[in-house]
Amino acid sequence: MVGYGIQSMLKDGHKHLSGLDEAVLKNIGAGRELSAITRTSLGPNGMNKMVINHLDKLFITNDAATIVNELEVQHPAAKLLVLAARAQQEEIGDGANLTISFAGELLEKAEELIRMGLHPSEIIIGYTKAINKTLEILDDLVEKGSENMDVRNREEVVLRMKSAVASKQFGQEDVLCPLVADACIQVCPKNPANFNVDNVRVAKLVGGGLHNSSVVRGMVLKNDAVGSIKKVEKVKVAVFAGGVDTSATETKGTVLIHSAEQLENYAKTEEAKVEELIKSVADSGAKVIVSGAAVGDMALHFCERYKLMVLKVSSKFELRRFCRTTGAIALLKLSRPNVDELGYADSVSVEEIGGARVTVVKNEEGGNSVATVVLRGSTDSILDDLERAVDDGVNTYKSMCRDSRIIPGAAATEIELAKRLKEFSLKETGLDQYAIAKFGESFEMVPRTLSENAGLGAMEIISSLYAEHAAGNVKVGIDLEKGACEDASIMKIWDLYVTKSFALKYSADAVCTVLRVDQIIMAKPAGGPRPPQQGGIDED
Repeated sequence: MVGYGIQSMLKDGHKHLSGLDEAVLKNIGAGRELSAITRTSLGPNGMNKMVINHLDKLFITNDAATIVNELEVQHPAAKLLVLAARAQQEEIGDGANLTISFAGELLEKAEELIRMGLHPSEIIIGYTKAINKTLEILDDLVEKGSENMDVRNREEVVLRMKSAVASKQFGQEDVLCPLVADACIQVCPKNPANFNVDNVRVAKLVGGGLHNSSVVRGMVLKNDAVGSIKKVEKVKVAVFAGGVDTSATETKGTVLIHSAEQLENYAKTEEAKVEELIKSVADSGAKVIVSGAAVGDMALHFCERYKLMVLKVSSKFELRRFCRTTGAIALLKLSRPNVDELGYADSVSVEEIGGARVTVVKNEEGGNSVATVVLRGSTDSILDDLERAVDDGVNTYKSMCRDSRIIPGAAATEIELAKRLKEFSLKETGLDQYAIAKFGESFEMVPRTLSENAGLGAMEIISSLYAEHAAGNVKVGIDLEKGACEDASIMKIWDLYVTKSFALKYSADAVCTVLRVDQIIMAKPAGGPRPPQQGGIDED
């Protein structure tokens, strides 16, 4: 029997949801559920989440970007929030939690307005006006003089980096920030806008504590040297991407040997060939050979004879970074390198750190472009979380190289935005004034969440914050340790302007996209998976 209406148009097994109750409110519910997961991890006292992904890998973290990526969210509306958080993470590297939590709060307020009788399009108009006004107000709140910053001044870098690192590792920021700042300043190019995050590496070594961590100007390879030579200083380096071994011929051949003498001579010719190659490398002035693949036993024997240190780097990415550190050019096959193809290292030494043997390649004097933060900790989970904090710090440095403006942290900015947007909504005449007022109210989520996560009374703190801001103290935020209101400039808690503005912009965009959806049509073909399309590009 042929269906009627939309059933007659679509395949069997499709799903069609429309209207406020079925589509809009369900989408809002999915977004709220996602933000409820990440919200408890917001701020320095945020709780950790234990996520076990489909490969049984364990993540214990309060980093929202890691949490939502590993959750593998399926709901299309919640996916929009995940994409907004991912965009924030890729653009700025911090503030993903604020993006999701604030979007969830906006959706919750939108639901209240819909139940009051407002149409989603009126809410979208109100939210769009509100976010534009928010960005105007943010410009007013920027600390005077903060746009002129020397990115090589360690104290200023630590000041701006502190809140990003403290939100991941509260209490450890005084140890971590100077380490990250040192590493970033070491590799900062002449034009800071060209700073590359990839030049600050992290080496995680189990054992010891965070206070044993250090910064190395150069690279730390997590493997031992191949031969018996373990330390050399002020050396030239030759890099061979194809490995250090005798190369097999491309054609197959048969060698007929009649006597033992011929057999001996045949072995000797191979030996002489390898020796000739290794000797030519030694004659070029190189004292260290780095191999990107296998190192043959015979080649190693001659390397030992000519006092050459041999390192094996199996990852091609690590090999590229090694070339960047030493200034070497990777050669494809074993041959005598030219002088300009050799790199230079101040010292290459094998050290034992916490039971693991690592090779430290230092390059203090040469124009070094790679720095490594050596992190120590008791378990792999702790080290992974420390690495995320370092990653946030490095990304914050990259952002401040582009735009170093700062605004008061500790929820001072959010309360000021809430206060000013409520005042702005009263000047509007249309129905969208309700949406603007609710947008302003949503900013209360930040101080409320920070207070709740620290076990403080949220209502008292929000009301005293409003009182302080009404009196004209724009920089007053929450001191979570004292459980009272305090000036953010005294506590030295600052947020980067770009982090906040991008997070709020992405949240508002994602929410408006969710609210614009009024029908969901999922076409599921009957009888198993969909057949492959003909003539299309087959993607692996």
